[in-house]
Amino acid sequence: MDAKKISSLISLCARARGLVSGETACENAISHNKAKLIIVSADASENTYSKFSKKAFYYEVNLVRYGFKEELGKNIGKAAKSVIAVTDCGFARTLTELLRELI
Repeated sequence: MDAKKISSLISLCARARGLVSGETACENAISHNKAKLIIVSADASENTYSKFSKKAFYYEVNLVRYGFKEELGKNIGKAAKSVIAVTDCGFARTLTELLRELI
C-alpha cells in the first residue's frame, strides 16, 4: 500500500513540476541548492549511487534508494531514470516520511 502511495506522490510531484530527473539536471539542482530530496533507483550503477551520495552529503541533501529505473521513469511520465531530485519542500517532506515508514 505504501509503495502505491509513494508512486502516486512522485507522479503528482512531477505533474506539479516539483522535481527534476536525469543525472545532469539532478546534479545542477543539488549544486544550486534547489534539491530537497534525491531518489536513486535500486538498480542504478554503483558509480551513479556513489557520485550522488557524495554530492548529497556535501550539500546536506537527503538521499534514498528506492524503486527501479523503469518504475521511476513511468511515475514521472518519461523513459527509465536512474535518479530524480525533488525540489519542492512539501513533496520532499512527505516522501521522506513515507519512505522512512517503508524501510
